[in-house]
Amino acid sequence: LASQGLSMVEFNFDAFNSAGTDVVIVKNGRRVCGTGGCLANAPLHQNKSYFEFKIQSTGIWGIGVATQKVNLNQIPLGCDVNSLVLRNDGALYYNNDEKNRLPANNLPQEGDIVGITYDHVELNVYLNGKNMHCPASGIRGTVFPVVYVDDSAILDCQFSEFYHTPPAGFEKILFEQQIF
Repeated sequence: LASQGLSMVEFNFDAFNSAGTDVVIVKNGRRVCGTGGCLANAPLHQNKSYFEFKIQSTGIWGIGVATQKVNLNQIPLGCDVNSLVLRNDGALYYNNDEKNRLPANNLPQEGDIVGITYDHVELNVYLNGKNMHCPASGIRGTVFPVVYVDDSAILDCQFSEFYHTPPAGFEKILFEQQIF
């Protein structure tokens, strides 16, 4: 990568440039709490990305992908064309339209691991390593991992060292930064 002018850098959430005003990000950018949303600090460039969230404390939350135009102070996300998210009630929303829903009796609970795959067309959800078979699509353009929290929800993000092996063909997010 160095020969191409690229380097690998740590991937996490950036509390300063792309977070709601009442979001609190701790544990080296890995734990999200407070109220509002935040974008990861790099877009999903590669064809097949995988990332995970552990639900440390339940409440109101959502995870998925969003463009840089998303309003991180207006939650829940999924209400416009700038975000596609799984909400804590098991529904996947894009542009204020329920695109799909987790199977009955499969709502994520405290301690559960929610995995997300994204291939620039379809977002899929995994619960504790198991495919929930509820794809959602619609979002266009350059997207970033996104999370929002409210009502005491606490989520921990995992962009590497996963709890569960990513599905075949999917891998951790590669963050490429130009070297000048």
